[in-house]
Amino acid sequence: MAQPKRQPEPLAEGVWLLPGSFDRGRQPDGNSLLLQGRDGLVIVDSGRHAEHVAALIAWAGERGQPLRAVINTHWHLDHLGGNIELRRFAPELRSYGSIALRDAVERQMPDSETELRSMLADPATDEQTRRMVEIDLALYGGRANFLPDEHVDGPARAVELGGRWLRIGVERGVSGGDVWVLDQASGVLAVGDFVTLPVPFFDTACPAQWQATMRRLEALPFERVLPGHGPLMSRDDFKRYLGALDRLLSCAASDRSVSECSTGWITDLGPLLPAASQRSIAPMLGHYFEERLRAPGAAQTRYCTP
Repeated sequence: MAQPKRQPEPLAEGVWLLPGSFDRGRQPDGNSLLLQGRDGLVIVDSGRHAEHVAALIAWAGERGQPLRAVINTHWHLDHLGGNIELRRFAPELRSYGSIALRDAVERQMPDSETELRSMLADPATDEQTRRMVEIDLALYGGRANFLPDEHVDGPARAVELGGRWLRIGVERGVSGGDVWVLDQASGVLAVGDFVTLPVPFFDTACPAQWQATMRRLEALPFERVLPGHGPLMSRDDFKRYLGALDRLLSCAASDRSVSECSTGWITDLGPLLPAASQRSIAPMLGHYFEERLRAPGAAQTRYCTP
Protein backbone atom coordinates (compact mmCIF):
# COMPACT_ATOMS: atom_id res chain seq x y z
CA MET A 1 0.00 0.00 0.00
CA ALA A 2 1.18 3.55 -0.74
CA GLN A 3 2.90 5.41 2.09
CA PRO A 4 0.89 8.22 3.73
CA LYS A 5 1.97 11.77 2.87
CA ARG A 6 -0.22 13.35 5.54
CA GLN A 7 -0.85 12.31 9.13
CA PRO A 8 -4.01 12.70 11.23
CA GLU A 9 -4.10 15.82 13.40
CA PRO A 10 -5.74 15.68 16.85
CA LEU A 11 -8.69 18.07 17.26
CA ALA A 12 -10.21 16.98 20.59
CA GLU A 13 -10.36 13.88 22.78
CA GLY A 14 -11.10 10.98 20.45
CA VAL A 15 -11.23 13.24 17.36
CA TRP A 16 -8.71 13.62 14.53
CA LEU A 17 -8.59 15.30 11.13
CA LEU A 18 -6.81 13.75 8.17
CA PRO A 19 -6.48 16.72 5.81
CA GLY A 20 -7.35 16.20 2.19
CA SER A 21 -5.18 17.32 -0.69
CA PHE A 22 -5.57 19.47 -3.77
CA ASP A 23 -2.20 18.96 -5.39
CA ARG A 24 -1.40 20.30 -8.83
CA GLY A 25 -1.79 17.75 -11.61
CA ARG A 26 -4.03 15.31 -9.76
CA GLN A 27 -7.59 14.99 -8.54
CA PRO A 28 -8.29 15.97 -4.91
CA ASP A 29 -8.88 14.05 -1.72
CA GLY A 30 -11.54 15.36 0.64
CA ASN A 31 -10.96 15.82 4.36
CA SER A 32 -11.59 12.85 6.66
CA LEU A 33 -12.89 13.05 10.23
CA LEU A 34 -11.64 10.24 12.49
CA LEU A 35 -13.51 9.35 15.67
CA GLN A 36 -12.72 6.97 18.51
CA GLY A 37 -15.39 5.73 20.94
CA ARG A 38 -15.31 3.24 23.77
CA ASP A 39 -16.22 0.35 21.44
CA GLY A 40 -14.53 1.23 18.16
CA LEU A 41 -13.68 3.66 15.41
CA VAL A 42 -15.67 5.70 12.90
CA ILE A 43 -14.40 7.46 9.77
CA VAL A 44 -16.29 10.22 7.98
CA ASP A 45 -15.21 10.26 4.30
CA SER A 46 -12.40 8.11 3.00
CA GLY A 47 -10.65 10.16 0.31
CA ARG A 48 -9.66 9.03 -3.16
CA HIS A 49 -5.96 8.24 -3.40
CA ALA A 50 -4.00 5.31 -2.01
CA GLU A 51 -1.85 7.49 0.28
CA HIS A 52 -4.92 8.99 1.93
CA VAL A 53 -6.57 5.68 2.74
CA ALA A 54 -3.21 4.27 3.84
CA ALA A 55 -3.08 7.01 6.50
CA LEU A 56 -6.61 6.11 7.61
CA ILE A 57 -5.73 2.43 7.92
CA ALA A 58 -2.49 3.17 9.76
CA TRP A 59 -4.43 5.34 12.24
CA ALA A 60 -7.04 2.61 12.75
CA GLY A 61 -4.36 -0.02 13.26
CA GLU A 62 -2.63 2.08 15.91
CA ARG A 63 -5.82 2.53 17.93
CA GLY A 64 -6.18 -1.18 18.71
CA GLN A 65 -9.96 -1.09 18.26
CA PRO A 66 -12.20 -2.34 15.44
CA LEU A 67 -13.20 0.02 12.65
CA ARG A 68 -16.98 -0.04 13.03
CA ALA A 69 -18.27 2.38 10.40
CA VAL A 70 -17.52 4.72 7.53
CA ILE A 71 -19.92 7.56 6.81
CA ASN A 72 -19.77 9.09 3.34
CA THR A 73 -21.08 12.62 3.05
CA HIS A 74 -21.78 12.22 -0.68
CA TRP A 75 -20.94 10.24 -3.78
CA HIS A 76 -17.97 12.14 -5.26
CA LEU A 77 -14.92 9.88 -5.52
CA ASP A 78 -12.72 12.13 -3.41
CA HIS A 79 -14.98 11.36 -0.43
CA LEU A 80 -15.60 7.63 -0.82
CA GLY A 81 -12.90 6.12 -3.03
CA GLY A 82 -11.08 4.83 0.04
CA ASN A 83 -14.04 2.63 0.98
CA ILE A 84 -12.58 -0.15 -1.17
CA GLU A 85 -9.45 -0.52 0.95
CA LEU A 86 -11.28 0.17 4.21
CA ARG A 87 -13.58 -2.79 3.52
CA ARG A 88 -10.55 -5.00 2.86
CA PHE A 89 -9.02 -3.86 6.14
CA ALA A 90 -12.25 -4.22 8.14
CA PRO A 91 -14.71 -6.53 6.34
CA GLU A 92 -17.32 -6.17 9.10
CA LEU A 93 -17.57 -2.38 8.98
CA ARG A 94 -20.91 -0.78 8.11
CA SER A 95 -21.13 2.10 5.65
CA TYR A 96 -23.63 4.96 5.90
CA GLY A 97 -24.74 7.21 3.07
CA SER A 98 -27.73 8.81 1.40
CA ILE A 99 -30.07 7.31 -1.17
CA ALA A 100 -28.50 9.73 -3.66
CA LEU A 101 -25.20 7.90 -3.13
CA ARG A 102 -26.82 4.57 -3.96
CA ASP A 103 -28.46 6.06 -7.05
CA ALA A 104 -25.14 7.53 -8.21
CA VAL A 105 -23.42 4.15 -7.91
CA GLU A 106 -26.15 2.47 -9.93
CA ARG A 107 -26.83 5.16 -12.54
CA GLN A 108 -24.27 7.94 -12.79
CA MET A 109 -21.03 6.09 -12.18
CA PRO A 110 -21.50 3.66 -15.10
CA ASP A 111 -22.00 6.65 -17.42
CA SER A 112 -18.93 8.37 -15.99
CA GLU A 113 -16.91 5.19 -16.46
CA THR A 114 -17.89 5.09 -20.14
CA GLU A 115 -16.79 8.71 -20.59
CA LEU A 116 -13.45 8.05 -18.92
CA ARG A 117 -12.79 5.03 -21.12
CA SER A 118 -13.43 7.23 -24.16
CA MET A 119 -10.87 9.70 -22.86
CA LEU A 120 -8.35 6.92 -22.36
CA ALA A 121 -8.92 5.70 -25.92
CA ASP A 122 -8.40 9.19 -27.35
CA PRO A 123 -4.76 9.62 -28.48
CA ALA A 124 -5.05 13.35 -27.80
CA THR A 125 -5.42 12.78 -24.05
CA ASP A 126 -2.19 13.85 -22.34
CA GLU A 127 -0.26 11.65 -19.92
CA GLN A 128 -1.16 13.60 -16.80
CA THR A 129 -4.86 13.29 -17.58
CA ARG A 130 -4.41 9.59 -18.38
CA ARG A 131 -2.98 8.97 -14.93
CA MET A 132 -5.96 10.67 -13.29
CA VAL A 133 -8.39 8.76 -15.50
CA GLU A 134 -6.76 5.42 -14.69
CA ILE A 135 -7.05 6.07 -10.93
CA ASP A 136 -10.75 6.89 -11.22
CA LEU A 137 -11.44 3.93 -13.51
CA ALA A 138 -9.91 1.59 -10.94
CA LEU A 139 -12.22 3.07 -8.29
CA TYR A 140 -15.28 2.75 -10.52
CA GLY A 141 -14.35 -0.89 -11.02
CA GLY A 142 -14.86 -1.42 -7.29
CA ARG A 143 -17.94 0.77 -6.95
CA ALA A 144 -19.97 -1.99 -5.29
CA ASN A 145 -17.94 -1.06 -2.17
CA PHE A 146 -19.51 2.39 -2.23
CA LEU A 147 -23.09 1.19 -1.75
CA PRO A 148 -24.35 2.15 1.73
CA ASP A 149 -25.20 -0.63 4.14
CA GLU A 150 -27.37 1.86 6.02
CA HIS A 151 -29.26 4.72 4.39
CA VAL A 152 -29.29 8.13 6.03
CA ASP A 153 -32.75 9.46 5.27
CA GLY A 154 -35.55 11.44 6.87
CA PRO A 155 -35.16 13.78 9.87
CA ALA A 156 -31.80 14.18 11.60
CA ARG A 157 -31.25 11.63 14.33
CA ALA A 158 -28.83 10.66 17.08
CA VAL A 159 -26.94 7.41 16.56
CA GLU A 160 -24.34 5.63 18.64
CA LEU A 161 -21.46 4.24 16.58
CA GLY A 162 -18.45 2.65 18.21
CA GLY A 163 -19.71 3.93 21.55
CA ARG A 164 -19.70 7.56 20.36
CA TRP A 165 -22.88 9.62 19.99
CA LEU A 166 -23.32 11.39 16.68
CA ARG A 167 -26.12 13.41 15.20
CA ILE A 168 -26.55 12.65 11.50
CA GLY A 169 -28.74 14.31 8.91
CA VAL A 170 -29.13 14.62 5.17
CA GLU A 171 -29.72 17.71 3.06
CA ARG A 172 -29.71 18.66 -0.61
CA GLY A 173 -27.53 21.12 -2.44
CA VAL A 174 -24.23 19.55 -3.44
CA SER A 175 -25.06 16.12 -4.88
CA GLY A 176 -28.77 15.47 -4.48
CA GLY A 177 -28.43 14.05 -0.97
CA ASP A 178 -25.59 15.18 1.28
CA VAL A 179 -24.93 13.81 4.76
CA TRP A 180 -23.68 15.93 7.66
CA VAL A 181 -22.29 14.54 10.92
CA LEU A 182 -22.11 16.33 14.27
CA ASP A 183 -19.88 14.74 16.91
CA GLN A 184 -21.80 15.66 20.05
CA ALA A 185 -18.89 15.38 22.48
CA SER A 186 -16.52 17.73 20.62
CA GLY A 187 -18.99 19.93 18.74
CA VAL A 188 -17.19 19.25 15.44
CA LEU A 189 -19.58 19.30 12.47
CA ALA A 190 -18.49 17.61 9.23
CA VAL A 191 -20.41 19.15 6.33
CA GLY A 192 -18.83 17.58 3.26
CA ASP A 193 -18.82 19.83 0.22
CA PHE A 194 -21.32 22.34 1.59
CA VAL A 195 -18.11 24.19 2.47
CA THR A 196 -15.09 24.01 0.17
CA LEU A 197 -12.05 26.14 -0.51
CA PRO A 198 -10.76 27.84 -2.54
CA VAL A 199 -14.20 28.05 -4.22
CA PRO A 200 -17.57 26.29 -3.93
CA PHE A 201 -17.69 23.19 -6.13
CA PHE A 202 -20.80 23.54 -8.28
CA ASP A 203 -20.26 20.45 -10.47
CA THR A 204 -23.40 18.61 -9.30
CA ALA A 205 -24.92 21.38 -7.19
CA CYS A 206 -28.27 23.13 -6.88
CA PRO A 207 -27.31 26.60 -5.62
CA ALA A 208 -30.74 27.53 -4.25
CA GLN A 209 -30.95 24.32 -2.20
CA TRP A 210 -27.34 24.82 -1.12
CA GLN A 211 -28.12 28.27 0.30
CA ALA A 212 -31.20 27.02 2.17
CA THR A 213 -29.25 24.11 3.65
CA MET A 214 -26.45 26.38 4.87
CA ARG A 215 -28.93 28.27 7.03
CA ARG A 216 -30.21 25.07 8.57
CA LEU A 217 -26.65 23.96 9.26
CA GLU A 218 -25.93 27.32 10.88
CA ALA A 219 -28.69 26.57 13.41
CA LEU A 220 -27.01 23.35 14.61
CA PRO A 221 -25.21 23.42 18.01
CA PHE A 222 -21.69 23.07 16.60
CA GLU A 223 -18.48 24.71 17.76
CA ARG A 224 -16.28 24.04 14.73
CA VAL A 225 -16.92 23.03 11.13
CA LEU A 226 -14.90 20.58 9.07
CA PRO A 227 -15.27 21.50 5.38
CA GLY A 228 -15.10 18.97 2.60
CA HIS A 229 -11.95 20.78 1.43
CA GLY A 230 -10.02 23.32 3.43
CA PRO A 231 -8.99 23.92 7.05
CA LEU A 232 -11.14 23.58 10.14
CA MET A 233 -13.41 26.60 10.69
CA SER A 234 -14.85 28.36 13.71
CA ARG A 235 -18.53 29.28 13.88
CA ASP A 236 -17.61 32.84 12.84
CA ASP A 237 -15.63 31.47 9.88
CA PHE A 238 -18.67 29.47 8.80
CA LYS A 239 -20.86 32.55 9.01
CA ARG A 240 -18.34 34.47 6.92
CA TYR A 241 -18.33 31.70 4.31
CA LEU A 242 -22.13 31.72 4.20
CA GLY A 243 -22.20 35.46 3.56
CA ALA A 244 -19.56 35.13 0.86
CA LEU A 245 -21.56 32.37 -0.83
CA ASP A 246 -24.72 34.50 -0.80
CA ARG A 247 -22.89 37.42 -2.41
CA LEU A 248 -21.16 35.20 -4.97
CA LEU A 249 -24.47 33.73 -6.14
CA SER A 250 -26.02 37.23 -6.23
CA CYS A 251 -23.09 38.38 -8.35
CA ALA A 252 -23.49 35.39 -10.68
CA ALA A 253 -27.15 36.34 -11.20
CA SER A 254 -26.17 39.88 -12.18
CA ASP A 255 -24.44 41.23 -15.28
CA ARG A 256 -21.15 41.74 -13.46
CA SER A 257 -18.05 40.10 -14.88
CA VAL A 258 -16.47 36.92 -13.60
CA SER A 259 -13.46 39.00 -12.62
CA GLU A 260 -15.60 41.28 -10.44
CA CYS A 261 -17.34 38.32 -8.82
CA SER A 262 -14.02 36.58 -8.18
CA THR A 263 -12.55 39.69 -6.58
CA GLY A 264 -15.62 39.97 -4.38
CA TRP A 265 -15.26 36.34 -3.29
CA ILE A 266 -11.61 36.87 -2.37
CA THR A 267 -12.42 40.03 -0.43
CA ASP A 268 -15.35 38.46 1.39
CA LEU A 269 -13.38 35.43 2.55
CA GLY A 270 -10.29 37.41 3.50
CA PRO A 271 -8.02 35.36 5.81
CA LEU A 272 -9.92 32.14 5.12
CA LEU A 273 -8.22 32.01 1.71
CA PRO A 274 -4.52 31.13 1.55
CA ALA A 275 -2.68 33.67 -0.60
CA ALA A 276 -1.32 30.87 -2.81
CA SER A 277 -4.84 29.87 -3.86
CA GLN A 278 -6.02 33.27 -5.04
CA ARG A 279 -4.62 32.99 -8.57
CA SER A 280 -6.69 29.88 -9.22
CA ILE A 281 -10.00 31.41 -8.17
CA ALA A 282 -10.95 33.37 -11.31
CA PRO A 283 -10.33 30.40 -13.67
CA MET A 284 -12.25 28.02 -11.40
CA LEU A 285 -15.21 30.36 -10.98
CA GLY A 286 -15.12 31.13 -14.70
CA HIS A 287 -15.63 27.44 -15.39
CA TYR A 288 -18.56 27.20 -12.98
CA PHE A 289 -20.17 30.38 -14.30
CA GLU A 290 -20.04 28.99 -17.83
CA GLU A 291 -21.05 25.41 -17.04
CA ARG A 292 -23.58 25.97 -14.25
CA LEU A 293 -24.32 29.41 -12.80
CA ARG A 294 -24.78 31.19 -16.14
CA ALA A 295 -25.43 28.19 -18.34
CA PRO A 296 -28.40 28.41 -20.69
CA GLY A 297 -31.82 27.02 -19.80
CA ALA A 298 -32.16 23.87 -17.74
CA ALA A 299 -28.39 23.45 -17.27
CA GLN A 300 -28.58 25.84 -14.32
CA THR A 301 -31.11 23.69 -12.45
CA ARG A 302 -30.06 20.27 -13.74
CA TYR A 303 -29.27 18.97 -10.25
CA CYS A 304 -32.17 20.61 -8.41
CA THR A 305 -34.38 17.82 -7.08
CA PRO A 306 -37.84 18.21 -5.52
